[in-house]
Amino acid sequence: MATAREIKRRIRAIKNIAQVTRALQLVASSKMRRSQDRVLAARPYADELLRVLSRLVRASADEDEGNVFRGEEHDDADLSLLQEREVRTLGILLVTPDRGLAGALPGNLNRRALQFVQEQRAELGNPNLPVQFVAVGRRGRDFVTRNRLPLLAEFTNLGDIPRMSDVRAIARVISDAYLSGQVDRWYLVYPKFISSLVQTATPVQLLPVQPPTDVAEDDAQANLDYIFEPDAGSIYAALLPRYLETMIYQPMLESVASFYAAQFVAMKNATDNATDLADDLNLSYNKARQAAITNQILEVVAGANALS
Repeated sequence: MATAREIKRRIRAIKNIAQVTRALQLVASSKMRRSQDRVLAARPYADELLRVLSRLVRASADEDEGNVFRGEEHDDADLSLLQEREVRTLGILLVTPDRGLAGALPGNLNRRALQFVQEQRAELGNPNLPVQFVAVGRRGRDFVTRNRLPLLAEFTNLGDIPRMSDVRAIARVISDAYLSGQVDRWYLVYPKFISSLVQTATPVQLLPVQPPTDVAEDDAQANLDYIFEPDAGSIYAALLPRYLETMIYQPMLESVASFYAAQFVAMKNATDNATDLADDLNLSYNKARQAAITNQILEVVAGANALS
C-alpha cells in the first residue's frame, strides 16, 4: 500500500493536470463559439452560389439529350473541370486538425479516409487502384506518412481562420493534378460539424464537379426569368473555380469548429476524471493517515504496557 506521502504527491500532480485541462477547456469553449459563428457566416455565400449554379445548369441543359453544357453555343467555355473519365488514380483531400488533445476526432478522420478508399476500390472493381493524398493539417499528414501512403502535397499550420490564398493554393494543386491526368477523381474527407457533441467524418466529391441541380428555391425565385450575358455556359465556367474553392473553404471552417468542439468535450472529461481521481486519492490518503495514527497509538499503548 502506498504511503501517505506518496498519495499526497499524486494528489498534487493530478490537481496540476486538472488545472491545465480546465484552462484548455475554457480556451476551447471560447474559440469554439467564434469558429461556429464563422461557419454560420460563410454558409449564406455558399448557399447562394449553389442557387446561382443551379439556375445556370437549368438554363444551359440540352433538352434533347438531357446533358448539361453540351450545346454548340458553349464550345468556347472552359468546362474541363466537368470532364468525366475512367478512374485510374483516386485523389483524397484529407482535412484534419493541426493539433491534438481533441479526443478521437483525428483518428476517426484518418480511419474514415482509409475506409472510403477501400469502398471506392470495391465500387470501381479495382482492389489495387492507386491513391494520391493531399493532407491539410498535421494529423492527417503524419497519418499518411506513417502508413507510407503517396502524399502529393501538404498544407499545415493554416491557423483558425483559413486564408483565401491558402484555399486557392490547395484548389490549384488538386485542379492541376486533375487537368494533367495525374488524378482522375478527387474526394474531400472532412469533419462535418453537426453539434458540439457530434462531428461526422464526411466524404464529398470535388472533381469532376457535379453540377448542382436539386437546390431548393422558393416560388418567387424559381419563377424569375434570368438573362445571362454572354451565355450561361460561359458564366458557369467562370464560376467553377470559385465553386471549387468554396467547396474547400467551407469544410476547412467546419474542421476548425469540429476541432474545438472535440477538444472542449475531451478536456471537460479529462477535468472531471482528474477531479474524481483526486477525490478517491484524498479518501485513500485519509485512510492511510488514520492507519498510521492508529499504529502509533498501538505502539504507545504497547510500550506503556511493557513498562508497567
